[in-house]
Amino acid sequence: MSVRELVVLGTSSAVPTRRRNHNGYLLLWDGQGFLFDPGEGTQRQMLHAGVSAHDVTWICVTHFHGDHCLGVPGVVQRVARDRVVHQVQAAYPASGEHYWRRLRHAAVFADTDVITPRPVAEDGARLPAGPVTLTARSLSHSVETYGYRIDEPGGRRMLPAELARRGVTGPMIGELRRRGSLTAPDGTLVTLDECSAPRPGQSAAFVMDTRLCDGVFALAEGVDLLVIESTFLSGQAALAAEYGHLTAAQAGQVAAACGVRRLVLTHFSERYTAADEPRFVEEARKAYAGDVVVAADLMRVPVPRRAPVRQDHAG
Repeated sequence: MSVRELVVLGTSSAVPTRRRNHNGYLLLWDGQGFLFDPGEGTQRQMLHAGVSAHDVTWICVTHFHGDHCLGVPGVVQRVARDRVVHQVQAAYPASGEHYWRRLRHAAVFADTDVITPRPVAEDGARLPAGPVTLTARSLSHSVETYGYRIDEPGGRRMLPAELARRGVTGPMIGELRRRGSLTAPDGTLVTLDECSAPRPGQSAAFVMDTRLCDGVFALAEGVDLLVIESTFLSGQAALAAEYGHLTAAQAGQVAAACGVRRLVLTHFSERYTAADEPRFVEEARKAYAGDVVVAADLMRVPVPRRAPVRQDHAG
């Protein structure tokens, strides 16, 4: 059974709190695991969340500020210690290669050869990731930063009523999928377009540490799940702009403009308490009427189910 869900490992920003660990987000996607921005304590948070190094197939670092990468050594060493045999790709800004190497080899341990570096050197870089594509977009922060987007290719969904009406059953359905057309039992030609409808691929985006910029909107456009920093409330909008961060209101504006289906707010400043959480939702909802989630450590957030396909075929 395929699983598409976000496992939240940490939700704080620069300083962890009693309730919020440093960053860490594992997006499980049909047997793959994209680990975004593992901050301090990520290895232990994975244990609490019930996931393991064997679930990780990608490590994606947006930038090399400590709250987004200081968990890399522990994760790497856990991959080695647990004898993970599949390849683990590592995406990160190429300009931070020296930081990656320090993190990758931060201590003495029995190393592994399954981790493959995939440094990102340009805006819009596309990295094949099995059945999906991982795209990196440049963001606007105080150091070089990339956000990431996962896209599943589109396909087609068979329409049972149309298949039945044309007498296409059993193995004939598979043949129609493969060939695009076939001759029905009554001798008529049946095409795939007549018996199916487009099925858009699903998508998710991960946006950390940035001001509003073109890259934010390119990452978020039409995604099913948007995980986005909302470090501040609007009262600190000037501070957010100065340090290269977003407010909850701006996150809502992005989600509304881009037609996002589910919005996950995270990366909260330590100045805010549990009593402030409803304010993040209220600010995001000023622009965005969709599903808003205030991320909490160890929460699991499903990727929304596909929207139902309308059957508009005439008789």
